[in-house]
Amino acid sequence: MNITELVTRIGDVVHRADHIHLLVVDDGSPDHTAAVVRRLTAEDAHWSRNLHLLERPGKLGLGTAYVAGFQWGLAWGADLLAEMDADLSHDPAHLPAMIDACQRFDVVIGSRYVPGGGVHGWGLMRKLISKGGSGYARRVLGVSVQDMTGGYNLWRRSVLTAIDLNRIRSEGYAFQIELKYRAIKNGFRYLEVPIIFRDRTAGRSKISKSIILEAFYRVWQLRGATLRP
Repeated sequence: MNITELVTRIGDVVHRADHIHLLVVDDGSPDHTAAVVRRLTAEDAHWSRNLHLLERPGKLGLGTAYVAGFQWGLAWGADLLAEMDADLSHDPAHLPAMIDACQRFDVVIGSRYVPGGGVHGWGLMRKLISKGGSGYARRVLGVSVQDMTGGYNLWRRSVLTAIDLNRIRSEGYAFQIELKYRAIKNGFRYLEVPIIFRDRTAGRSKISKSIILEAFYRVWQLRGATLRP
């Protein structure tokens, strides 16, 4: 079960610090993610306080799941919020370096496409789609971020409150592009920290033709939008 291993590995990396809380957003996962989280909180005294579950009815979309998670964290009072996939593609071992970088920057991007970063387990076509999508968004939007589509990122509270999460309608790749672009257009400082992305060993990728198509046209909508508050 991915979520059990992920929670364990995050706990090991952050030494189960009491000020660090984990939220799992579950949209009715067929692998019974919610039940596993409830078991972990029932069996472990630390996780009974620091592991949380947000259940949503059915598949409401990846972008809305991210927004719901961010809003939960902001309401909780978090000063620093991290987003990551729960399929073990995003290695918790990168968290300490990313958290440290957030002492100096407003946004820290876990980047596959800066020196030291990379991808393991993808075929040539998937690599071309991902890297090509980031390059396309970077050129259309006129930014220098190398990994525009990655979903392993840290955000200061001030960033997420300034960009107004309720205005975001993107999903998938486009969600990650829009969030980063809004932060940059509002003047926040960012840093790309190299990560190694490993393809999932269980389950199926969420990428689809509709996600790719949305990212293609959404960047042009963002380019012409007024994103400052």
